[in-house]
Amino acid sequence: MHKTFFGIYTVALGILIGVVAYAQKPDVSKVEPAYKPVATLQELMSSVVDPNVDPIWNSVSTISTKDGTIEKKPQTDEDWLALRKHALTLIEVSNLLVIEGRPVAAAGANTSSHVTELSPKDIQKAINANRDGFVKNAYALQDAAKLTLVAIDAKDADELVRAGGQVEHACEQCHSQFWYPDDKRPTASLDIGLKPSNGLYMKMRNS
Repeated sequence: MHKTFFGIYTVALGILIGVVAYAQKPDVSKVEPAYKPVATLQELMSSVVDPNVDPIWNSVSTISTKDGTIEKKPQTDEDWLALRKHALTLIEVSNLLVIEGRPVAAAGANTSSHVTELSPKDIQKAINANRDGFVKNAYALQDAAKLTLVAIDAKDADELVRAGGQVEHACEQCHSQFWYPDDKRPTASLDIGLKPSNGLYMKMRNS
């Protein structure tokens, strides 16, 4: 009799524990998303990508004047440290670009600086149709930005020029696929605000 009662008690206790555990199980439908994007892709480009890629592209240049040729490159530890901060930010922004749920642009915003560029709606449709391709391009940018970091840590201006070219190529690959698929001219650098007449971009394009 005692064993029977103990067995029933054990089973009842197990059921009770199971019920309590189930009741305390979090409702997955109410779990907050891992990320809450606020900025649009366009805003990330203008607020993060542009201000950090521009100093890298313009850090090494050859400028011809009436008085001769002026060679510009990072000279001091402070110069290289400043570039390193830009490179790190450029590396990390790739992770922000691939967060799902981030819109291309704010409502009513214009993403077109050229007649061949798509509207925000069409860019979004293109990204949605080839999400894997968009992510691949974002991480190609990250890989290229990592090369600039290697060059900066080595204080190698020539390698920085080559790495900057890889960054420009990564930008162009993504823009030509999703922003202006019908126009193959290399304008991604101009789209995000680089002034090519004064810096590494011009040297890179002419090399």
